Amino acid sequence: MELTVGIIGWMGTVLVVAAYGLLTARRLSAGGWMYQAMNLIGGLALMVNTAYYSAWPSAVLNLVWFGIGLAGLIQSRRRRAEPQPAE
Repeated sequence: MELTVGIIGWMGTVLVVAAYGLLTARRLSAGGWMYQAMNLIGGLALMVNTAYYSAWPSAVLNLVWFGIGLAGLIQSRRRRAEPQPAE
């Protein structure tokens, strides 16, 4: 179990850092679904890892990170569903 939780934590780390790096390099948009999904999944994975090790401040931080990613995904989906104004 410890190996699985470790792998989950490292995957979360890679996703969150990659999302930030791609955003900084302007390869992703902050309002885009890919950036939000990477943060959502990364935050959830890190939350699982830190909760397993009873690192509660980090677990709560990653729960909030997950929530922000979820809100971002919902907003991104709503924006894509809205009709675009004709130019």
